[in-house]
Amino acid sequence: MDPTNGPQRTSMSPSPSPPTGGTAILVTWDIVVLVVYFVLILAVGFWSMFRTKRSTVDGYFLAGKSMTWWPVGASLFASNIGSGHFIGLAGSGAAAGIGAIAYEWNGMLMVLLLGWLFLPIYIASGVKTMPEYLQRRFGGRRTQLFITVLSLFIYIFTKISVDMYAGALFIQLALKWNIYLAVILLLSVTALYTVAGGLAAVIYTDAAQTVIMLAGSLTLMGFSFAEVGGWNALMEGYFKAIPSIRVPNSTCGLPREDSFHIFRDPVNSDLPWPGVIIGMSIPSMWYWCSDQVIVQRSLAAKNLTHAKGGSLMAAYLKILPFFVIMLPGMISRILYTDDVACADPELCKQICGNPVGCSDTAYVRLVMELLPAGLRGLMMAVMIAALMSSLTSIFNSSSTIFTMDLWKSVRTSASEWELMIVGRVFVLVLVVVSVLWIPVVQASQGGQLFIYIQSISTYLQPPVSIIFLLGCFWKRTNEKGAFWGLAIGLAIGCVRMLLDFIYPAPLCYEEDNRPGVLKYVHYLYFSMLLSVITLVVVVIISLATEEPKPEQISRLTWFTRFDPVEPKEQVLVEQSKTTPEVITTQTNRTDVTGKDQERSSGKASHSRKDSSSSTPSVQSQSRLISALYWLCGMERGDEGDKNPATPLVTEQTISSMEENPSMRLIVNINLLICLSVICFMIGYWG
Repeated sequence: MDPTNGPQRTSMSPSPSPPTGGTAILVTWDIVVLVVYFVLILAVGFWSMFRTKRSTVDGYFLAGKSMTWWPVGASLFASNIGSGHFIGLAGSGAAAGIGAIAYEWNGMLMVLLLGWLFLPIYIASGVKTMPEYLQRRFGGRRTQLFITVLSLFIYIFTKISVDMYAGALFIQLALKWNIYLAVILLLSVTALYTVAGGLAAVIYTDAAQTVIMLAGSLTLMGFSFAEVGGWNALMEGYFKAIPSIRVPNSTCGLPREDSFHIFRDPVNSDLPWPGVIIGMSIPSMWYWCSDQVIVQRSLAAKNLTHAKGGSLMAAYLKILPFFVIMLPGMISRILYTDDVACADPELCKQICGNPVGCSDTAYVRLVMELLPAGLRGLMMAVMIAALMSSLTSIFNSSSTIFTMDLWKSVRTSASEWELMIVGRVFVLVLVVVSVLWIPVVQASQGGQLFIYIQSISTYLQPPVSIIFLLGCFWKRTNEKGAFWGLAIGLAIGCVRMLLDFIYPAPLCYEEDNRPGVLKYVHYLYFSMLLSVITLVVVVIISLATEEPKPEQISRLTWFTRFDPVEPKEQVLVEQSKTTPEVITTQTNRTDVTGKDQERSSGKASHSRKDSSSSTPSVQSQSRLISALYWLCGMERGDEGDKNPATPLVTEQTISSMEENPSMRLIVNINLLICLSVICFMIGYWG
């Protein structure tokens, strides 16, 4: 789970001016590295575009369900580790120690939960989106539309804002570019292969971005430890990193005594340990086990074993942020104490433009101060890679949800051709929204708006997690219970969220005069309370109303995932509706009457005469349209008819659920190894 998705952070705002001492600028070698990076990513994007069939719903939105474990795992990691991680996780380390890494290690457990418990159900059901799963599981449309709108809201107004904020901060500090120019350039490159290539292009470019991110961040980690003097110097120096100017008689600027522990005091700490174990897990379950961005990548795997392998790879990779992002952030506090750990509001305002604190500049400061020419360009590529990989994931998944859940509910007879166009156009709409979002990001100068916009996720995720959990593992859950549990849970979450907006958290030198529900109920404890309330509502209403129908349970829960598949009629659009050209070229179809055939052949011959006498401008226009179709993978005419319609869910699910016994043994052994590693890390740093 993204560590910036909770209100525990206190310093998140874009800085219009570089921190003092950040005099290093990008030189020619840095620019060369950046150019090579962009060329590489575009090359990977265009190469991947032609590896899958992009003219079908499965081909565009699920990469043809042909992905192997390694690109799936790399894409899961890259989608999760956005530029917000590099700014936020390093900033959290500099400000409050390693506590926030609990989000990452919790995420390791949840991504394994996805592979072994949730994915078998999703694959067995044959769904393409998470709202579609709810529609099949509970029937009706209201729960599906509820989740669809909520997901799009969270994607657009929280996830995009995190990445745009962090990307804007880094670009402003390092490149000194105009923020609109920089973001429009990045989004143009991103949209190019996302619109044209679909999920396949996104996954393969994510894999390339992962390699770049790891290479750059490992390099910076090495320079950081060399500069500070090694591990022991970090452990000792962090507690001595107290700024020279502080607010007197306050805790401002003092390192926490529990800085190197993730399990902290259950009452008076920033991350109480019961909340870390339970309260953090519920929202994390939503993110890793039922969020379209994550699940869509796993559904693109060729079978369940490869999906599990992808989850394992992502879990192993998530060990690294602690070492390559958080610890360098803590080192930055030691090296640049008065700037990164500034504790006087006036001084902080002068240093980074944010009176709350400057810990968010920790990672940027290391990049610009420690790295030589060329490597600074590499780290710029890392940050841009993190930004682009997250945005492409959001764009593609939002497009999938909008097209398959909202558009198809309005246009029930929409053809694949129409769905392909709508999906691509919606990505362009999101690009425009991202650009329009920049002023809002810049307006969050004091950090308050940004922090509270992130709390949206914390207060809205638990009810959704409970609905999916009960839907997958309790057969008695019905539509009425799910809908009202979701509605009541979200209403309570919104009340808490509004209270947070009205009564902001006090700074370290201010007295806490907030209402008791905010002052004494930590947001992680509130997450637990909200989950229990939602659970009780769903159980009571489900038991008090009718049982779900058999078709709402078969192959849609853990206990019924191996039910026999009953072939059912699929709403498959006729090829004649796919493009206008097909109607004129295929006149001998069995469903066309003789009269229609005559009319069609007449039109065909007429069109041939027209084409022979067409002007060069019409021909050039036709070539332009053909080139556009080719770029987007949209097939026309006879070509489209040679390709069969999307295969039935029956055939797909049977092949996807198959597991080779020896391969299954290998992934299960790796599961035990990975769980052991997680337990060791949590125990050691607990």
